[in-house]
Amino acid sequence: MDEGIQNRLRLVRERIEATALACGRDPKTVKLVAVSKTVSVDPIRAAIKAGVTVLGENYVQEAREKIEALNEEKISWHLVGHLQSNKAKYAVKLFDLIHSVDSLKLAKELNRRANALGKVQDILIQVNISDEETKSGVETEQAIKLVREISLLENIAICGLMTMPPYFNAPDKVRPYFRALGSLQGLIRDKAIPNVRMDELSMGMTGDFEAAVEEGATLVRIGTAIFGERACKKGG
Repeated sequence: MDEGIQNRLRLVRERIEATALACGRDPKTVKLVAVSKTVSVDPIRAAIKAGVTVLGENYVQEAREKIEALNEEKISWHLVGHLQSNKAKYAVKLFDLIHSVDSLKLAKELNRRANALGKVQDILIQVNISDEETKSGVETEQAIKLVREISLLENIAICGLMTMPPYFNAPDKVRPYFRALGSLQGLIRDKAIPNVRMDELSMGMTGDFEAAVEEGATLVRIGTAIFGERACKKGG
């Protein structure tokens, strides 16, 4: 086993546990999504041997190759990157949870493809909580409307929300965005929309996951702190 990955993974888990306990949460309510974008199969296999059970990928084609290579492993695969409608047919075959649904068009295509497979596809609604033009995600003001529209699709199950806040070198500057997503989660939950569960908050990456845990994250997407520095570090 790659001892570097094993040690880094242990440290990440210890930090998640310590943060959760310090703010009165059960550490088991925070799930680690190991983001393996650009990481080759051997380091991923080492992470699995060290106890990783959820892997997050950004791109459908890259994920497909890894899933095929690791098909003997009992892993839950999550899509954490932007998804185009023309890749929906592949996404529903590959992923247990899609974090990045931000339009009714995409949801309808996922629903159509999932129906053809006899599957109910679990999704999160990606919210552009910071209103950045360069970020994907539905605008905060339109999020409840989108949730209501998608909730009518029979082969889609909304499980919660996801966001990617602005990058800051200081985690506390990100905290208001995490808090805003938690507030939106509560607002949607209070609406009691049928076929909608607001169980999950996917937020927090290598540089700010402790602040995210303190603000209610149930899924933290961590790549660099587990696999080390990579040529492309967005999304992990």
